[in-house]
Amino acid sequence: MKTLNVDLGERSYPIHIGSGLLKRPELFKPHVQGTQVMIVTNTTVAPLYLERCRALFEGFEVADVVLPDGEQYKNLQTLNLIFDALIERRFDRKCTLVALGGGVIGDITGFAAATYQRGVNFIQVPTTLLAQVDSSVGGKTGVNHPKGKNMIGAFHQPQSVIIDTDTLDTLEDRQLSAGLAEVIKYGLIRDREFFEYLEEHLPDLLARDKDQLAYAIERSCWNKAEVVAADEFEAGQRALLNLGHTFGHAIEAGMGYGKWLHGEAIAAGMMQAGYLSKLMGHLRDEDLARMARVFETAHLPIYPPDEMSPTDFLALMAGDKKVQAGKIRLVLLKAIGQAYVTGEYPPELLEETLKAWRRR
Repeated sequence: MKTLNVDLGERSYPIHIGSGLLKRPELFKPHVQGTQVMIVTNTTVAPLYLERCRALFEGFEVADVVLPDGEQYKNLQTLNLIFDALIERRFDRKCTLVALGGGVIGDITGFAAATYQRGVNFIQVPTTLLAQVDSSVGGKTGVNHPKGKNMIGAFHQPQSVIIDTDTLDTLEDRQLSAGLAEVIKYGLIRDREFFEYLEEHLPDLLARDKDQLAYAIERSCWNKAEVVAADEFEAGQRALLNLGHTFGHAIEAGMGYGKWLHGEAIAAGMMQAGYLSKLMGHLRDEDLARMARVFETAHLPIYPPDEMSPTDFLALMAGDKKVQAGKIRLVLLKAIGQAYVTGEYPPELLEETLKAWRRR
C-alpha cells in the first residue's frame, strides 16, 4: 500500500492506494466519528462490493442506500433519496457517509455530507479509474442541473480516500478508457515526464497491468494532491485541472448526461483546447499529433459529436460556472506539461476552433 497526504492543515487527509484494501477495516474505522455509517452506492457496484464494505464497519450501526447508476441520475431528485434514508434512520450529525462507487456516487454523496445537518463526515471509496485519479480527491461535490454540469455543489473534504485497485478488475473497458482521460490530463497540464511515460505505457494500462495501474494512480493522485493543497477553493492554479472541461461539459449537457462518459467528453474537449492553443501560437502541429495519438491509443474520441454545432457549444459554454464577467475562461497549453488559465483570447479563434476541429 502507498499512502499520500492531501495537506490542508486541519482538513488534511490520507489517500491510501493498494490491493485488497476493502478487506482492511483498520483503514476505515478511525475515520468514523460517531456510531452510525451510511454507505451510498449504486445498482452496478452494490452486487459486487456492498456486503464487503458493510463488513468493514462491524460494531457500528450500518445502513445503505442504493441509487440508480448513471450520470443522468446525478441530480437533486437522486440526492433527496440519500436525505430520505438518513432522516428515516434518524442518523445524527456525527454520522459518517461512505461513497462506494464512481465519480457520480462520490460527488453526490459528498454533497449530501456537506449539507446534511449542515455537514457530516464522509469517506471516499472510489471504484472506477476516473474517480480514483480525480473526482475522489479534492473535496469538490455536487450535482448537475439540466442547463449545466456540476452547477449545484459545495467544497467538502473527505476524511480519507481509500483506493482498492482490485475494484478495477470488474470495471468495463469503456469506463477504464474514460478514466485514462483524466490520467492523461495530468501529463498535459503539469507533468511532461508523466505524459512521456503514458506515451510508452498506455497499452500496459489498457491491459490492466496491476503494477503500471498502481503507478499511474499514485502519480495522478500526487499531482492532484499538490494542486489542491496549494489552492483548495480554486482561486488560482487549481483551475488548471479543468483542461478541456469547459468544452467537455458542454458535450455532456448538449448530448444529454450519460450519452458520452465524462472522460470521453473531456478527451475531445482537451483536443479542442489543444487546437485553440495551436491557433494562439503555443503548440506545434507535432504537439497536437502527440496528443491525438495518446487519446486514440486510449480508445478515446478526439473530435466532438457531429450533432453539436459551434452555436450549440457557445450557448452551453456561456453558462459554464467558470465564466467570469461574461468571459468564458479556458485552460490552454503553452506546451505539453505547461497549462495556463485565461479569458484573454480572440473570440474569433474560439469560433474557428469550434468550426475547424471536427471530424473530417
